Amino acid sequence: MLTVRTIFAVISAAMMAFAATAATADELLASRLGAILGQERQALSVVPDARLSMLTSLPPANERGVDTTNRLIYDRDFLAEQPAASGGDQWECLAEALYFEARGESVRGMFAVGEVILNRVDTDAYPDTLCGVINQGTGRRYACQFTYTCDGRAETIGDPRSWERVGKVARILIDGAPRALTGGATHYHTKAVNPSWARRFPRTASIGSHYFYRQPIRTASK
Repeated sequence: MLTVRTIFAVISAAMMAFAATAATADELLASRLGAILGQERQALSVVPDARLSMLTSLPPANERGVDTTNRLIYDRDFLAEQPAASGGDQWECLAEALYFEARGESVRGMFAVGEVILNRVDTDAYPDTLCGVINQGTGRRYACQFTYTCDGRAETIGDPRSWERVGKVARILIDGAPRALTGGATHYHTKAVNPSWARRFPRTASIGSHYFYRQPIRTASK
């Protein structure tokens, strides 16, 4: 009859044998995997870099079902194809600003000026509406943010075709068009002038007759 001690010894020996067998199997598997990987590396080393890049890169976006269409084209033909625009007070404020500030610019230039105004709306240092940003300082001669609102002249829309164009630009921007032209600019000026703040703010773009700048973000000091 086997004693309890003998039974325990048999069980322990069996467990040790199983562990040794498992360790041997792991070593054998690791050795085989290493050999396979070595062969793969050796095979890849003779593949030209251009071919290897093609084999390991994702297919073009259009082949993967990703929409790559540029839906915003900065030219007058594109703008002419858009439906007539309309809107409320905020749309009218932006369209008016574009008319007096940028109607002589290219379509790209109109969008760039509009970007600045929308960027200000999103910045804590300025009012949080389009009309608020555009009319900030209005009433004090040449102390406003946009000169046409305080130059003493009436804001008369005398060019219906230009008004139609800027209205479309305003509509597209308000509807969420990407702001990809000015690098987050909050300021601009014509190239004919040189305001003092232009020496302090980083310039982000040059489009048409305007330079664009981003106002540095102020951080609280401890």
